[in-house]
Amino acid sequence: MRLAVVGSGYVGLVSGACLADIGHEVVCIDSDLRKIEILLAGGVPILEPGLDEIIAGNRRTGRLTFSGNLRQSVRNVRAVFLAIGTPSRDDDGCPDLSGLFGAVRELACVVDPGTVIVLKSTVPVGTGDEIEAILRDAGADDSVSVVSNPEFLRAGAAIQDFLRPDRIVIGAQDRNGGEVVAKIYQPISCAGTPVVRTTRRSAELIKYGSNTLLATKIAFINELADLCEHAEADIMDVARGMGLDSRIGPSFLNAGPGFGGSCFRKDALALVRMGEQHQASMRVAEAVLASNETRKRSTVRRISAAMGKPLRGRTIAVLGLTFKPNTDDMRESPSIPLIRGLMDAGATVRVYDPSGNAGAQRVLPHGVIYARGPYAAATDAEALVIVTEWDQFRRLDLARLKAEMAEPVIVDTRNIFHAEDMRSRGFRYHRIGAAAQPAEPPRLRTLVPGAHRSPERSSNGSAIVLGERKRGARVDVKVASPAS
Repeated sequence: MRLAVVGSGYVGLVSGACLADIGHEVVCIDSDLRKIEILLAGGVPILEPGLDEIIAGNRRTGRLTFSGNLRQSVRNVRAVFLAIGTPSRDDDGCPDLSGLFGAVRELACVVDPGTVIVLKSTVPVGTGDEIEAILRDAGADDSVSVVSNPEFLRAGAAIQDFLRPDRIVIGAQDRNGGEVVAKIYQPISCAGTPVVRTTRRSAELIKYGSNTLLATKIAFINELADLCEHAEADIMDVARGMGLDSRIGPSFLNAGPGFGGSCFRKDALALVRMGEQHQASMRVAEAVLASNETRKRSTVRRISAAMGKPLRGRTIAVLGLTFKPNTDDMRESPSIPLIRGLMDAGATVRVYDPSGNAGAQRVLPHGVIYARGPYAAATDAEALVIVTEWDQFRRLDLARLKAEMAEPVIVDTRNIFHAEDMRSRGFRYHRIGAAAQPAEPPRLRTLVPGAHRSPERSSNGSAIVLGERKRGARVDVKVASPAS
């Protein structure tokens, strides 16, 4: 089929590329002409593993094109997918639907009779009804259908989630619209993927209910991790024992610094507002939001406790800025309140992320030091905090890391290392959901009298050091730090 996707952000671009990959002819449309220029030049404006290959391959076949002109591009298409962002409004937390409704009004003037409008954007219950009313008021033909088809894409795994989903949800009020969308997904559903056919309003709520329940699991396991720390239990054992129950499952039972990203907080907050509007209080969702905000702020206190001293005047390294690995998405990342809290407490913060350094500079406070690698970030740090579980961090040269640090204190908010192994290597290692290791006196970093002194560059190239050797030991003293 010939399809159009309006909105070439994360959801729209992934959806458009994957729809082309299963055989459809797709045009992706966006009012941001700079984004379209990047795509036409062969670039990809977002980081998502595998997306660049799928886009390049389907551009070569001619199945995927890009345009900044909505009115021309939606002519003679069978369906128009709406994938326009619906961020939370600052004043009340409700989703901002102005961009979505604006696109619908523009569509109404040019859309062909019989076209199916497929709603990919995450929207409150009843939004499909409002879109239908806008189309009718603007003169669109009565044969134009509006179908809800929520997305369930995870950053870092979006291609797999689209092509091999757990389910496909189709919410339609008329048979024709539902059948057209079902045929669009037939190359995927024929492999056995369940298709949930329901009403439009139920489909809209499936998205919000799913994301809020996942956020609830995260908030609960994080609170349980706090209990483990005080009760001398281990959250990793507790979570494993819970997850083996088929009614619970192991997913989203990894304790950490709190959930982030563009969806969970926004969708849980929207669900709370929907409950208020329909006289059905969403108390669990309210508690999840409050718990998560508290969780993010508590990491600063955790770092100070691990060091055994105030943060003022200390240098703290932070590894990982994005809300999860394999993405450059900084939205609602736990690293943001953590770094702000560290700086408010008077600490110097040096950070590194494999893909998030550039985006972080738009949202983090002035004064954050951006390192070019994990070892440069760790140089002279009195504590190192792991916030995002990038695979690169699991493979760190721990001996080198320890040598770079002023104090071998690691606060691992993602539990990516084994505690006993880290402590056997001389680290004061603190992970989530286990009793804290007592702080030790700081290691003295003084020159050894009479030792040989020879200037050399450190292994990461970030500073000049005085290498000293006595009885086979080496003490590195930083005396200059060239700008990086």
